[in-house]
Amino acid sequence: MKIRYNSPVILSFALICSGVLLLDHTTNGSLMKSFFICYPHMEFTNPFTYLRIFSHAIGHKDWSHLISNFTLILLIGPILEEKYGSKRLLTMMIISAGITGLLNTLIFPTGLLGASGIVFMFIILGSFTNFKSGDIPLTFILVILLFLTKEFVDAFANDSVSQFAHIMGGICGSVFGFKSKKG
Repeated sequence: MKIRYNSPVILSFALICSGVLLLDHTTNGSLMKSFFICYPHMEFTNPFTYLRIFSHAIGHKDWSHLISNFTLILLIGPILEEKYGSKRLLTMMIISAGITGLLNTLIFPTGLLGASGIVFMFIILGSFTNFKSGDIPLTFILVILLFLTKEFVDAFANDSVSQFAHIMGGICGSVFGFKSKKG
């Protein structure tokens, strides 16, 4: 038996995020602050603003934050990459990060950091894996009820978690799931 790089997008994403966090520790946090936090009220004349709208999904606060996101990404991601293909899944990830980053910048007074939106996009998209045309999977309905209800309730908690990113990721996953089954 040999070890196979079975899910190139997911494994590369995990390695890039881990590498960024490791490098950030060598710069005392300046790498994350400069390139991987999507700040509120960003200056749209600054070219790094456009990078941060997407790159926030690569940065993580600490190892615990990264591990909590990648536990689910590494579990669900390879299944989705096999089903949708590497290029298509990467496109979904970029779109989800971009929508979440842009809306967070325009609407909320807090910064955004981490791949939580992508995690929730994967959770919702995963419920479409056995979707048949003309049906709505009960698993999709239950996942929506459980996860989104929890996020709406948690939105009132005073914590540093962006429930908005989770909800937007879930919405993106729903759109991608239904759109991929049309026709």
